[in-house]
Amino acid sequence: MAVKEIDINCDMGESFGDYSFGSDEKIFPYITSCNVACGFHAGDPVHIEQTLRQAKAHGVKIGAHPSYPDLKGFGRRYLKMAPAELYASVKYQISAIKGMAESMGMKLSYVKPHGALYHVVSDDESEAHTMLQAIRDIDDQLYVVGLAGSPMKSIADQASIKFVSEAFADRRYMPNGRLLPRTIPGAVLIAPSEVAAQVVSLVMEQRVLDEKNEYLTVEAETICLHSDHPKIHHIVKAIDEALAERNIPKLAFSS
Repeated sequence: MAVKEIDINCDMGESFGDYSFGSDEKIFPYITSCNVACGFHAGDPVHIEQTLRQAKAHGVKIGAHPSYPDLKGFGRRYLKMAPAELYASVKYQISAIKGMAESMGMKLSYVKPHGALYHVVSDDESEAHTMLQAIRDIDDQLYVVGLAGSPMKSIADQASIKFVSEAFADRRYMPNGRLLPRTIPGAVLIAPSEVAAQVVSLVMEQRVLDEKNEYLTVEAETICLHSDHPKIHHIVKAIDEALAERNIPKLAFSS
């Protein structure tokens, strides 16, 4: 299979108030797209502004990273919301990032839901349509990033929203193509060499080893990193070196 370029995205701007998470300034040189926390699971206006400035300085594409309103749970808990409430919540979050970006001469390129919202809309047609309607009503040219191999692609196609399939560099997969829950030991890959090897496998062979140590096909256009990973600084360097050794260019999917 021919080697192609790959987009590397990362969840960024997750610090808020007196709480600091990750070292975004050290990660930006290694990524091509950044998912900016909108304040509902992490982030605040000051850190959104800082994140956008860094993205602009490094030429990194920006996306809104909306979530359920779950600051205490980091957006990783499912919250049952009425459709009108979910619609307004998503629209509010995306609008904040879009407006701040445009005030700085930047363009919002895509939306990637965070945490529990990401996983719910991957399979729940009703919630997916609600989220996609919010996106369309803001800007129907925005891409939406979702889990590779999930029904979300067909749902987005129905809504005439451009879908970008995503895989994860540092997460273990289940045989059904879903991510192994974080509550299960081994769900998060720790060793930088193991993470880099998974990225290379995803790009060059479009497959990963699942929790049963069997190969699973995953066709992805973008690969996600997590800025709060304990070894993120070593991981971004390991991935960069692994891709460079194989002459695989990094390029934002929305370029």
